[in-house]
Amino acid sequence: MQLRDATQVSRDPGRIHAFPIGRVVSVEGSRAIVAAPPREEEDSAAEENPVSVGKLLSINAGPVRVIGLIYSTAAANQAGPGGDVGPTLVKVELVGQITDQPSPFFERGIQHYPAVGAGVHAVGANDLATIYDYGSAETIVVGRLGQDSSIEATVRVKDLMQKHFAVLGTTGCGKSTAVALILREILRVNTAARVLLIDPHNEYKGSFGELAEVMSPRNLNLPFWLFNFEEITDVIYRRRPGVPEELDVLADLIPMAKARYAQKQERSSILLRREDDSGQTVDSPVPYRMSDLLALIDEQLGKLDGKDDRPRLRRLKGRIQSVAQDPRYQFMFSARTIEDTMADLLKTLFRIPADGKPVTIVELAGFPAEVVDAVVSVLCRLAFELGMWGEGRVPLLVVAEEAHRYVPADKRLGFGPTRRSISRIAKEGRKYGVYLGVITQRPSELDPTILSQCSTIFAMRLANDADHAIIRSAVSDAATSTLEALPSMGNREALAFGEAVSMPMRVRFTTVPEATLPHSKLRNLQDDSTEAQGGGFIDEVVKRWRTVELRAR
Repeated sequence: MQLRDATQVSRDPGRIHAFPIGRVVSVEGSRAIVAAPPREEEDSAAEENPVSVGKLLSINAGPVRVIGLIYSTAAANQAGPGGDVGPTLVKVELVGQITDQPSPFFERGIQHYPAVGAGVHAVGANDLATIYDYGSAETIVVGRLGQDSSIEATVRVKDLMQKHFAVLGTTGCGKSTAVALILREILRVNTAARVLLIDPHNEYKGSFGELAEVMSPRNLNLPFWLFNFEEITDVIYRRRPGVPEELDVLADLIPMAKARYAQKQERSSILLRREDDSGQTVDSPVPYRMSDLLALIDEQLGKLDGKDDRPRLRRLKGRIQSVAQDPRYQFMFSARTIEDTMADLLKTLFRIPADGKPVTIVELAGFPAEVVDAVVSVLCRLAFELGMWGEGRVPLLVVAEEAHRYVPADKRLGFGPTRRSISRIAKEGRKYGVYLGVITQRPSELDPTILSQCSTIFAMRLANDADHAIIRSAVSDAATSTLEALPSMGNREALAFGEAVSMPMRVRFTTVPEATLPHSKLRNLQDDSTEAQGGGFIDEVVKRWRTVELRAR
């Protein structure tokens, strides 16, 4: 039987089959159905099935060979004579084509469709190399192809960064490890790049070693005057809605406090001259002192004759004093945040110069919960504006872990300024050399506008139907059927789609040395409170709970 003999010829991994392993029986849009003869039991045990889900097929189509990805197989006749399984119907997604003359060349999209009856062959190593040959483009190796583990899975680093990317996957599938691997590879190829990694669980510190500068409340001085009006009011009111009358007063007094600070600086320095400090707005990133702001409130209290306005101003003053004196907020209100340290802060945060540490990891777990969103908003806004005012001379990649926390799908949730800061990077950042990496375990809870701006997606294991629907809407129609494999993906496996890859591919990420794994392991399920703490476990917990040691000493 001719088709049976083709199976024997196909064992050379570098060549296509001499004889077809099947024939096209249906073509519809970007999909086709192939009929393949049933395999004998001895063949099934001796070699890998060339028509299994996830494999690539080559289909004759006149001057080209169309490349298809198998996403479904079924027996055409399950009740054959003697209980034998009939021919296999193979559903194929058409993803591109190879032109063999003058030399093999792969291109996405289909110009020549195969005819019914066209021969179908398995794709060998040579064709795989052609498909994933990016020519002169810089690439990074992230793992091995699922179709052939002997071939490296590579992505174009320029397209990966400049057109944003996302890594999606459920907890425990190796998502954080994949992120660390991708970032290290990007830095290896692009030595000019800088990475700002927002780390909500403090798990990436060990993944970059000497390449990273780790920032936390202990060593980060983020001056309150760098916060815009929405951000600072969110801090003052501790995530609760502000009182409109108090906000009006605050909006009037902050520019006055900035002007007063500038006047004091003029008197103290002959070299410093400002033509017009009164032109500063409430959002201008210039220093002012909380003592001046409180003094201005006292002055307003002294001018009031009526009793109705006094309680409002006293409440506002009490709110400001409460926050400024809270030891958990000393990274914003310490004595070191009073001076104009904006240039030094930007150099430290965004590693300019890098000094061998191109990565900044901001560990959020130590920040007060009610101020985390405002801090993320400030960091992302500073990143965008540095790129804009710096004319994009330093490529900067902002990586947001647990991104659904900051840009949730429900517009009523989250913090508005944080959403706007990240959205601005997603929509406009590439113009100024500021790029975005989105990491989340719940794509359905992430703003779809953000995900749609990510031109490359690494989809790891996801079992939730709502998550599948969101990813399906974000990838091209020519790749949607491959998403059916998401629930069955193994650890460290992903489906890669988008601009940075030649075609959708299944990849198994490279094994990362244990010493550089993100520290996200679960605790063991045993009670070690007595043994580890000598009986004083709860006393130690209470002591830690009550002790605040966030100030850098």
